[in-house]
Amino acid sequence: MSRAAEPKGIPVVAVVGRPNVGKSTFFNRVIGGRIAIVDDRPGVTRDRNFAKTDWAGHHFFLVDTGGIIEGSDEPLERAIREQAYAAVREADVILLIVDGKEGVHPLDERLAEILRKSGPPVLLVVNKMDNLPRDARHLEFWSLGMGDPMPVSAISGKGSGDLLDAVVAKFPGHPDIPEEEEGVV
Repeated sequence: MSRAAEPKGIPVVAVVGRPNVGKSTFFNRVIGGRIAIVDDRPGVTRDRNFAKTDWAGHHFFLVDTGGIIEGSDEPLERAIREQAYAAVREADVILLIVDGKEGVHPLDERLAEILRKSGPPVLLVVNKMDNLPRDARHLEFWSLGMGDPMPVSAISGKGSGDLLDAVVAKFPGHPDIPEEEEGVV
């Protein structure tokens, strides 16, 4: 789906990150179904998955992407990366998903650098935080310079409500954002 093909006024939220950080599990959790294939092997999600969903009365399209491996010349990885960056270009809000169990990874740092320059607001989502609220490992992701790391567990759903509240607050024209601050992360 391109921006031209979507209904006017419905925001698009892109879910991006490196392989195996739980993007598809998070996508399935939010939409309340199992559209995206979930597997421990990297590279299973190759194309974008789209689903219309809603939160707190706000409808939006959620876009799941394959894991981005920045700098790879492998044809399949390059095609996955191109699809993910197409989702970023079409997004009103971007969710950068990282793995809280593994900690900050060099690919996370590179993606944060790229996404800071992308334009739409970016929320940093630290997944696999299954022991919330006792676990504070998400705080190390402050080093990415993406603002407040939002801890979630895509498996259990912990933290998802707070994250989705933050997502809809970033939508263009949302009443909680003064006009002059829209697009600022």
